[in-house]
Amino acid sequence: MAARTGAALAATAFCLMIAAPWASAEGLPKALQCKFDSGVSTTYEGGKFVSKPAQALQFEVAGIDLEAQSARLLTGTGDGAGTLRIVRALNANHFLEVVNEGFLNLTTIYDIDPTTGLYPAVHSRHLGLLGQPVFAQYSGECKSSP
Repeated sequence: MAARTGAALAATAFCLMIAAPWASAEGLPKALQCKFDSGVSTTYEGGKFVSKPAQALQFEVAGIDLEAQSARLLTGTGDGAGTLRIVRALNANHFLEVVNEGFLNLTTIYDIDPTTGLYPAVHSRHLGLLGQPVFAQYSGECKSSP
């Protein structure tokens, strides 16, 4: 029994040591400028999904409060700030927006890349237009906003 307990403690300690480098998603700045140059938009037309390149996208995630798990989305288009809920993960934070119509936008911002000084990011939109499914997936990066 003692051998199993010791082995379990050793395994737990090993897992914590391995996870430690990825557990640094704690240190986000209070605001990030995000830019997504690459993406695909998919619509449902005539009984099948049709994909095409998406237009570039950029926005700011401001008022980041990891403890309260909240932030604001600023698009710069004059449409005000969206409310974001933060779901924390090892090496990343997920920013979830539920828009007025009930559709979802999700942005995952990963830990900073020490080589570039940027935060790799992925943005997904799940919505409908005239009763048809529409979704988009973008890849890009975020940087600390002054």
